Amino acid sequence: MSNIQYDSVSTLVGKVKGLLEGQFRSVSIEGEVTNLSLSSSGHYYFTLSDKSSALSACLFKMDAMRNPAIREIKNGDKVQCIGGIGVYAKRGSFQVIVKRITKTNIGGDLLAEFERLKKKLAGEGLFDLSNKNKIPTLPKKIAVITAQRGAALQDFLNITKRRTLWSNVMVVPALVQGEGAAASIRKALFNTIKYSLENKENAVDVIVLTRGGGSLEDLWAFNDEALAWDIFNCPIPIISAVGHQVDFSISDYVSDLRCETPSAAAQILSEGQSQILSRLENIKKHLSSSGREIILARKDRVHSLRPEALMNKVMNLYQDYKFRLSRCSLEKREFELLGLHEQWQRLDESLKRMNLALERTLKDREHRVNKSFNMLGALNPSNVLERGYSYMTDSSGHVVASSKEFSKLESGAELDIQFSDGKNKVSKV
Repeated sequence: MSNIQYDSVSTLVGKVKGLLEGQFRSVSIEGEVTNLSLSSSGHYYFTLSDKSSALSACLFKMDAMRNPAIREIKNGDKVQCIGGIGVYAKRGSFQVIVKRITKTNIGGDLLAEFERLKKKLAGEGLFDLSNKNKIPTLPKKIAVITAQRGAALQDFLNITKRRTLWSNVMVVPALVQGEGAAASIRKALFNTIKYSLENKENAVDVIVLTRGGGSLEDLWAFNDEALAWDIFNCPIPIISAVGHQVDFSISDYVSDLRCETPSAAAQILSEGQSQILSRLENIKKHLSSSGREIILARKDRVHSLRPEALMNKVMNLYQDYKFRLSRCSLEKREFELLGLHEQWQRLDESLKRMNLALERTLKDREHRVNKSFNMLGALNPSNVLERGYSYMTDSSGHVVASSKEFSKLESGAELDIQFSDGKNKVSKV
């Protein structure tokens, strides 16, 4: 297998971080708590271990506030943690980022009961998607079953008020924790259904069961089997928004839609109206922009219809036609039409080429004359005489060029000896 090249430690750690955190976003793990410590900032750090392995874990301050049981946990306790794997890039180590922690010796029986009931109801078809009702896109009346003064209700109301125009929220108070909570929720659900059936014109479009997060014991009212059947048989669509992201209850599985938080439920129910509001806002901006453009266009048109503007337009047309007519005059366009300027340009170019050719020819002839002159100068006898030589000529001026010619001359014949500075007469003996 070929090696994979990484340009830095940070690159490799980032790659591992992305893989681990993407693959293990939600895990549930049981183990023994050791090395438990509380930092000054309110975060809990500990180690989860069994006989063979150990794993670092942390419970950050905000999650610790949602898990008050952490204050009762000590080293050596067996716990169940729900959360995700996180990589601490600075040290290149990974740990469990805990969102929910419970003692297994306290919650073990409840967990077993939860799994038993979950399996039973699933087998009876309460969780089947085919039995789910469709959540209305634009609900007019929303019934919220929750604690009347709970933070979950305030979160829901704040988001609904901000994102909707006409939704009417009806709060149906109920106990959501402790003894009698399940019966209280069932009664609230029954009263909501009864109200909706008796008020056809103002019927409830959707019901929201909600509360904040907590331990398994805190949320146990929403794991009631009778409540599950009431939710299943409810003719009105139901959204379950119980706890936080890591919390699950039987009502989540039975309801027509499960939301992680009350805020998420409010956002989903208000999404339709929010989109309409956004579209209306865009239409408003478009209408305003279009109105301004129409007004400006009408102003420009009115301005263009003024007598002054019409006169200017007529004058501009007159000047344009006058210019176009002047371009039709043959007298002023003789050069353009006959192409004389092009012929003149060609004549100028031909004249330049002729002058350049004559100059080159004269230079060539001059060079050849100089070369011939130099050659004749080299052959001139006078130049030879200056080096100490001389020659003889007879009376007829013929050069006596050899001894044989000299012998043929008669005795007493006069000869001229030519020197560089003159000549002298001699007679043959």
